[in-house]
Amino acid sequence: MTDLTGNVVHQTPARDISTPALADLPLVTPLEQRNGMRHLAAAVSIITATDGTHRAGLTATAVCSVTTDPPRLVVFVNKNVYANNLIQTSAALAVNVLAGEQEDVARVFAGMVEGVQGEDRFGTGSWTTLVSGAPVLDNTLSSFDCRVIKMFDESTHHAFLCEVLAVRERTDGEALVYLNGAFRRLPQ
Repeated sequence: MTDLTGNVVHQTPARDISTPALADLPLVTPLEQRNGMRHLAAAVSIITATDGTHRAGLTATAVCSVTTDPPRLVVFVNKNVYANNLIQTSAALAVNVLAGEQEDVARVFAGMVEGVQGEDRFGTGSWTTLVSGAPVLDNTLSSFDCRVIKMFDESTHHAFLCEVLAVRERTDGEALVYLNGAFRRLPQ
């Protein structure tokens, strides 16, 4: 197996640990899953990538720390969004964890603002780069600049396992979270 940059990767293969009795049980419906997950409060992030010519991003809540040594996180991105292609092409991304006052940016990158799409989304907020070249939003609670080391196919999404190259953080501010279908501010 190789990573996104072509390096040979030696890993322990995933193994199925389900039991036959559990494997035969039916799954919940997608609607039941969605409704249940609405009660899981999650930090709101903007995931960004560039191929050096084009930039793309999306609003996401499916971001998780994996380990601190080495510094790794995982990001889940829908296969149908343009940013997914740029992440695969560049093998890099940035996770921009939004502050409470950045709900407008979350709405733009979630496609909730009519007429604003693609590169035009970067007209909202002030953007820079750190190490990888992926766009980093100013004034976030934290931003993680990452290289992608593995990609996993998970049904409708790709899971990108990333190593963190740089972190930028601020020491104050409310967090922006998504809960029960709405953006909410979480005091510090």
